[in-house]
Amino acid sequence: MSASPPFVEHIRDLLTPVGALTDGKFFGGLAFKYRQVQFAMIMGSTLYFRVNNETRQRYEAEGSKPFSYSTKNGLVQVRKYFAVPEELLESQEQLLEWAKQAIEAE
Repeated sequence: MSASPPFVEHIRDLLTPVGALTDGKFFGGLAFKYRQVQFAMIMGSTLYFRVNNETRQRYEAEGSKPFSYSTKNGLVQVRKYFAVPEELLESQEQLLEWAKQAIEAE
């Protein structure tokens, strides 16, 4: 699923205060990196942030789902990346807080 260009631009604008941000194509989507470390990706019109064992619980509590894709053998879930709750896209301050946690997640 390709990254939606208007959505990409919107997210890029929201994440600008992070600084030192680069992006590039990533399996049909777009990857965001901070100092060469990927912390986010966009597939279609969904933003995913990298999580770790601590932050994953916060995403699950919000009802977020991990990035997934279908193969001939079934559904594959990538539990290292979870969908960012939609309400965060309306609050740059909160989105940047979660982005910082994604950057620090290992």
